[in-house]
Amino acid sequence: MAGYIIHISVGEEYIRLHPNEIKNHEEFISGIIYPDSVADKSLTHCGPKSSKVNLSNFFKDKDIDTDFNKGYFLHLVTDYLFYNKFLKVFSKNIYNDYDILNRELEKIFNVNVPNEIKDKVLYKSGQTQILNLDETIDFIKKVASYKLEDIKKEVLNGNENWLKIRELIKN
Repeated sequence: MAGYIIHISVGEEYIRLHPNEIKNHEEFISGIIYPDSVADKSLTHCGPKSSKVNLSNFFKDKDIDTDFNKGYFLHLVTDYLFYNKFLKVFSKNIYNDYDILNRELEKIFNVNVPNEIKDKVLYKSGQTQILNLDETIDFIKKVASYKLEDIKKEVLNGNENWLKIRELIKN
C-alpha cells in the first residue's frame, strides 16, 4: 500500500484538479483512508492483498456514486498504479521512506491528517532508500490528473492498463 500521506496527497490534488467533482471533502478523505484502516486489507482492496488490487472487483457491489466511494476508488487506483506502474522494487524499507517523505508531502499538497490516523502517520529525517521525493510528487500529480469516471469506463471495458498485475521485485 502507498502510505497514508501519499493517498491523501493524491486526494487533495484530485480535488484541486477536478474542482466541481467532490462535494463533501471529509467524506472523500474518509473514503481514501478507509481501505487501509482494516486488519485484513484483502477485504477492502478487491484482491488478494493491497499490492494486487483488482479494480473491476470494486464495481461488483459498489459504484463511484458518493464522495466516500470516489475516495475509496481513488485509493485503489493509487495502489494499483503504485505497485504496477510506479514502484520499481519492493522492500520493507519503503515504510521508513514514507515516514521520511510525510512532512514534505503534507506541505506541498496541503494535507491535514485526519484524527483517526494521526497515530499511524510517523515523521523521520534521513535519506530515502526506495522512494525519491521528486518522483513521488510526479506520481501523485499524475494519479490525481485521471478522472475517476474515465478509469471506471476503461476498467469495465477490460482495458489491460488497469487490470494487469505485475510481480514486484523484492529487495
